[in-house]
Amino acid sequence: FHIEKHTEVLQALQMKYGDLYRQDNVVLSGTHTHCGLGGYFQYTLFMMTSKGYIKESTQPLVNGIVKSIDIAHRNMKPGRIFRNRGDLDDSSLNRSPHSYLNNPEDERHRYKWNTDKQVVVLKFTDLDGDGIGMISWFAVHAVSMNYTNRMVSSDNMGYASCLLEQDKNPGELPGQGGFVAGFSSSNLGDVTPNTKGPHCANTGLPCDYLNSSCPVGGVSVMCQAYGPGDDMFDSTRIIGHKIYSKAKELYANAVEEVTGFLHSAHQWVNMTDVTVQINATHTVSTCKPALGHSFAAGTIDGGGDLNFTQGAVEGDPFWDGIRDLVLGKPSNQTQECHHPKPILLSTGEMNWPLPWHPQIVDVQIITIGSVAVVAVPGEMTTMSGRRLREAVQQELESEGTFRDTEVVIAGLSNVYTHYITTYEEYQVQRYEGASTIYGPHTLSAYLQKFRGLAKAIAQDRVSELPLGPQPPFFKEHLLSWMLPAPVDKTPQNTSFGDVLEQVYPVYRQVGHIVTIWSVSAHTALWGSSGLSTQDKTFVTVEIYDNRTETWEIVHTDASWETRFHWLKGSNQQSNATIEWHIPSSAPSGSYRIRHFGHYKQWKGLQQVITAYEGASEVFRVASSFYSH
Repeated sequence: FHIEKHTEVLQALQMKYGDLYRQDNVVLSGTHTHCGLGGYFQYTLFMMTSKGYIKESTQPLVNGIVKSIDIAHRNMKPGRIFRNRGDLDDSSLNRSPHSYLNNPEDERHRYKWNTDKQVVVLKFTDLDGDGIGMISWFAVHAVSMNYTNRMVSSDNMGYASCLLEQDKNPGELPGQGGFVAGFSSSNLGDVTPNTKGPHCANTGLPCDYLNSSCPVGGVSVMCQAYGPGDDMFDSTRIIGHKIYSKAKELYANAVEEVTGFLHSAHQWVNMTDVTVQINATHTVSTCKPALGHSFAAGTIDGGGDLNFTQGAVEGDPFWDGIRDLVLGKPSNQTQECHHPKPILLSTGEMNWPLPWHPQIVDVQIITIGSVAVVAVPGEMTTMSGRRLREAVQQELESEGTFRDTEVVIAGLSNVYTHYITTYEEYQVQRYEGASTIYGPHTLSAYLQKFRGLAKAIAQDRVSELPLGPQPPFFKEHLLSWMLPAPVDKTPQNTSFGDVLEQVYPVYRQVGHIVTIWSVSAHTALWGSSGLSTQDKTFVTVEIYDNRTETWEIVHTDASWETRFHWLKGSNQQSNATIEWHIPSSAPSGSYRIRHFGHYKQWKGLQQVITAYEGASEVFRVASSFYSH
């Protein structure tokens, strides 16, 4: 999802820049992908899914964020900001429409769609009007790549970013060049990009509307949403291209200048104990974290393998019995607080070896002139986001200091706390409601806290805000049960990097896939070697420049056109399959593919990690190629 190591980033920035970059004015908001590296969380439940805390994942991510800020800091210059917005209506569906329909009818009638279709763009230029970057927000999950994918991918949002940066940085590799295009999360909690909708894999028929189950086979994994493409790569490409096209259009036509002051407000909040006044006589409270039975059912974008279904408002004696035996029974107080959620995991009452879920979280707002960025530590549903945007706008404009305010939600910010549904959606207990960990009044608590931040900004009284209770930062007991990479071996009479399956001499320009099969080593060594820095790659595609008689890199493993598959074999051997999907833009010429890595071997009594590389034979890409 995103970096929870907010504290590590801030510590590194403080060492370099003093108090310039602080808790209140730095937001880490995840683009969102289900195909990223794991191992960077400090809470037990999240660590379990990635075999614990993995320093080799965490440190490059922290270093990369800090390096990005360093580059931006060094390149600061006077400039202007413009804003624009428009609708993108063919790239998203609500994946829990039954829950959405439980919201008040008069509220639903205020909106045309059951998902937010607006794309908001901020355009950044220098004083001469030359573009230097943009950031956009659009509410859709980056789950076009499904659970069968085993490659690192930034999904549809990442593809959109690559496309726009290619436009603005011609000839540059991914991540290089002066123009930065950011595509950010918003209130995407109940929004899927899989626009053909959910169908049963075993029958082809639509899934059950309430609980997304299938009549035959039963388990949620049979109910899958897909589309609009023929496979996950095609769907990622289509949705990513639509998001890119709309953002590019809005960027090109952005003329409304953003002027005014910068403000930032931040608080720590103990989300397990927030009291909310709902009317003149009644208050409600948030709860200790807990996940419901429907959490284990997953979603139509990726269902669970067990016999859980969405929409469960009663427990299951079998699973509850196993839970009580292995993890302990939820307290009566927690069960009552979370009603009607049947609790599967009472994570707020589980603290070994570390707390299973965060209790203290960030709430944060940054305003740039008339634009307010609301940093939310989770995934808000469509209607939750609408209520929050409206509440923040009301508070900002109540004092007359803000007018025509554009409020955007930056989801998955700073710390991760699963989902945030409305009270009404929570009653249905689909996946999103079961994953609203602080109980049915979670949204009400956030509305209250964010209203307080917005009021403090509007009244210019941010300095009077209490900081709140600071969260723990665990440096001990961060367990890892991922074994170290073993010593690497090669097949007889081969060396690391040797290409075992070679290229053809000639390929047609469009539609062909160039594939090589290479002797490889354990890919985890890239991080553990101490050589894990940005600008490294497992793969390059290179073209020969006849003028300079040198090889020029045209693609890396970050390029959409390349795919790097690593396969762990037997006897401590492994290999890599590398694909280059030749794009229509590839010029005719001579090419080669190179593979890079590190291997571990014994030298005397020490294990030594050594870099290696290999290269394919030279092949030609021709504008037309006929075989007989």
